[in-house]
Amino acid sequence: MSFDDMLLQRRAERPRPKGEPIRRVDRPPVASGKITRAEELRLQIADDIVRGALAPGAALDETELAQRFNVSRTPVREALRQLAASGLVESRAHHGAVVARPSLERLTAMFEAMAELEALCAGLAAERMPPVERRGLEAIHEELRVLSYDGNPERFHEVNERFHNAIYAGSQNSYIAEITLATRVRVQPFRRAQFRNLGRLAKSQIEHDRVVVAIMRGDRVGAAAAMRAHIELVRGEYEIYAVSV
Repeated sequence: MSFDDMLLQRRAERPRPKGEPIRRVDRPPVASGKITRAEELRLQIADDIVRGALAPGAALDETELAQRFNVSRTPVREALRQLAASGLVESRAHHGAVVARPSLERLTAMFEAMAELEALCAGLAAERMPPVERRGLEAIHEELRVLSYDGNPERFHEVNERFHNAIYAGSQNSYIAEITLATRVRVQPFRRAQFRNLGRLAKSQIEHDRVVVAIMRGDRVGAAAAMRAHIELVRGEYEIYAVSV
């Protein structure tokens, strides 16, 4: 069960005023768990920017990008809008979008917020996550353990998203989960890039293990501390990656 599905299930179980809509927290429904074309484009363009294939200041023409990826301009426009939220793209009036790179101060602030929000979710999950979701978290953790030996950062990233989503949902606080997810969307390109560092998948798995053990023990303080340390190490790994490209 996905993060969104778990949230929707919980909301469905609570009394709700007649006619009140159920709001998705991050994006429109996606069939069979597949990402949208705009999301796919966002990840591809973000990769090009983060690894330096698209230099700061380079123009991002919607028509050219649509032709390159063989899509309409609509998903390209949405992808650029999402990238602007991460600070990777700047939208300039009458000049379209250009590649940007957030300042070190801005990126540090984003990661600090991410670390505290994820630590909060992990701590609450240690106290509140239902048994069935704890078993689900353990299953995802095991899947990541296997993937850590395969050396496929793209696949590891996909399952890693599920891992963190499960913890957000396990907090049993949909508002905090929504804020955390919205912040992660902004930081995601940088988190994704660090998986390309040599040995990073195995190290990430060890960091995850500390989080999972604390959650399973019901150790709120330990889970929060382990998750905070994990995100701080993610930031350090991204900085190592950024210097190498």
